[in-house]
Amino acid sequence: MTATLVSLICSIITLYIWLIIIVIIIDMVKPGLNNPILNAFRGLVYPPLRFIREKMPFVVTDTLDFSPLVLIFALEILMNLILR
Repeated sequence: MTATLVSLICSIITLYIWLIIIVIIIDMVKPGLNNPILNAFRGLVYPPLRFIREKMPFVVTDTLDFSPLVLIFALEILMNLILR
């Protein structure tokens, strides 16, 4: 792959990781917030989180949900594999 393509893919992955963090923090602070932009962000973030929750139910405990952390770790591993 060319350096620009690798850089673009890594930038997109980094942006998606920040999007996950932003959506999770906003949902922790104001869970009932109904904003069209936030709903679009949730539409991008929640499907992979739902997939992780279905395939790995042990990441969700009684009060804690570690699926965003699992997704961020997976994206970091993917980015490291691309950079090699």
